[in-house]
Amino acid sequence: MTRTAALSAFTAIGAASLASPALAAPALLAHQAPLVIDNAATAWILTSTALVLLMTLPGLALFYGGMVRKKNIISVIAQSAAAFALVSVLWFLVGYSLSFGAAPDAVNGLIGGVQAAFLNGVTMQTAHSLLPGLPELLFVSFQMTFAIITPALIAGAFAERMKFSASLLFFALWHLIVYAPICHQVWGGGYLGGLGVLDFAGGAVVHVNAGVAGLVCALVLGPRHGFGRDNMAPANLVYSAIGTGLLLVGWIGFNAGSAGAADALAATAAFNTILAAAAAALGWMAIEWFDRKRPTLLGLLSGIVGGLVAITPAAGFVDPKGAFFIGLIAGPACYAGAVWLKHALKYDDSLDAFGVHGIGGILGALLTGVFATTSVNALAEGATVWKQAVGLAGAIAWSAAGTFLVLMICKFTTGLRVARDEEVEGLDYTQHGEAIH
Repeated sequence: MTRTAALSAFTAIGAASLASPALAAPALLAHQAPLVIDNAATAWILTSTALVLLMTLPGLALFYGGMVRKKNIISVIAQSAAAFALVSVLWFLVGYSLSFGAAPDAVNGLIGGVQAAFLNGVTMQTAHSLLPGLPELLFVSFQMTFAIITPALIAGAFAERMKFSASLLFFALWHLIVYAPICHQVWGGGYLGGLGVLDFAGGAVVHVNAGVAGLVCALVLGPRHGFGRDNMAPANLVYSAIGTGLLLVGWIGFNAGSAGAADALAATAAFNTILAAAAAALGWMAIEWFDRKRPTLLGLLSGIVGGLVAITPAAGFVDPKGAFFIGLIAGPACYAGAVWLKHALKYDDSLDAFGVHGIGGILGALLTGVFATTSVNALAEGATVWKQAVGLAGAIAWSAAGTFLVLMICKFTTGLRVARDEEVEGLDYTQHGEAIH
């Protein structure tokens, strides 16, 4: 028998087996729908998944790596790599189920169930009911990339002083206690989504969540030794520029991929993403030029990221005019958060996780209520600033309380900070035994 004939025979046997009543498809889980595949959408979300994964490694890793001192570059990149590995496994084990699964009615407003733990019941024939045209494993993969980058963003707030062991425990517990519940509450059928809170691609779920967590981390850990006295200038802004470029490209998958299809809405979200980033970069540059008498490369890069953050909740709800104004406002607002607010309150948010992601995410979520239009997305019907503010209040409260709890667990187990002499020597060598020469 030839190889082709053997494959044909095997296919025929398999088809007959699938048709047998004894091997009927198992019952769907509460969150599932039968897969009716949309090939164009599947191709686009496969691409978007790769783009969003690019945002963490190498995008965020290089962006953050270039902003710390030379003795800590490896440690910051290691935290991004660790977030990727740890969260990917946790997402498979239970994170996806808690975020997008269904729980009994009494708790489903807060968190999903565990029916889909270990991806139980997720097969090549199932889809999530939110996107029945996508294979569920693709939906799992795409959403996993959002879960990966969120704790990695927080690392910017505690850079250069947290133990690597503490960061691992923090990432794991924070994913389960903070990220999964907020994700479910906004996107997975929880109470915030039910209230009509709009978050197209992660303003509250990713950026406000990470930014608030970063602020709590900065306050609990305290400032780096020498903060406000020693020179803590970025070691290599070329790394940060490359990282920003990768974030910008990856963000198209982040926002346009959240349309769930290869359609006009995805195209609108993609253009809005690019436009808002450009407008915010100009806005940051203008206020920095006025305030400090010269524009900086770091300012331009930070403005780009601030614009990307601010447009994220709005990307698929606003038209380009709305995206332009959101970006233009976000640049100066994020500058104020990263420079004026931090200096006024004297907290050490090392790489401005709160100043850019927290402030930019809050601003973008509120402005979604201002600029959302049904001419772009029918779901914008009834959008208001008040609804957005309610959603933000819920996300901020959960993130702040959950993050503090996680930090206390870490404090009394692994400990939080490296010793003073280890911090002075640098985390690259003291935590990893490696160094950049």
